[in-house]
Amino acid sequence: MEENNIYPIFSKMQSRSDKERFLGQKGLTLWFTGLSGSGKSTVAVALEQALSGEGIFCRIIDGDNVRCGLNSGLGFSPQDRKENIRRVAEVCRLFTQTGIVTLATFISPTRELREMAREIIGADDFMEIFISTPLEECEKRDVKGLYAKARRGEISEFTGISAPFEAPVSPDMSIDTSRLGVEECVERILDAVIPKVKI
Repeated sequence: MEENNIYPIFSKMQSRSDKERFLGQKGLTLWFTGLSGSGKSTVAVALEQALSGEGIFCRIIDGDNVRCGLNSGLGFSPQDRKENIRRVAEVCRLFTQTGIVTLATFISPTRELREMAREIIGADDFMEIFISTPLEECEKRDVKGLYAKARRGEISEFTGISAPFEAPVSPDMSIDTSRLGVEECVERILDAVIPKVKI
């Protein structure tokens, strides 16, 4: 007897190519990784505006807003950090397969976490952007006061202080916001992204 497909809706839904033709663009996830305060969100917000100006429909998925909603029940243990990234990657995959350019801004401190995200989203749909701003500069900015708390021992397992950050070995792009202004960062990313997403 032929095995029944227990997920029959998938064969009835519009295809990715249908969605991309409708939007006039190809889906792609830009995965921003780097220390807290490195400039991931700042660059992503400016990039969102620039992409919109080019007629590209996009969406930012940020660590802070995900932690307040989708992943509000997760803590910061190694298991919860992994689950946080797994869920985010699954969401990015859904957006990307709908033809949306997705800007994911997550510290994602280990190569294992980022590789998991790449595998879930798909290597061809994943662009790793390392915001390589040095720790000293990130501490100077300390917008949320987190580094100071970590130095005082008020926050345990804080990436860059009491927990390691594994820099990407071969990211698709590396940007140091202590050396480049936001506009220049955005221009560099746009140059790489537009040819990949424009139909």
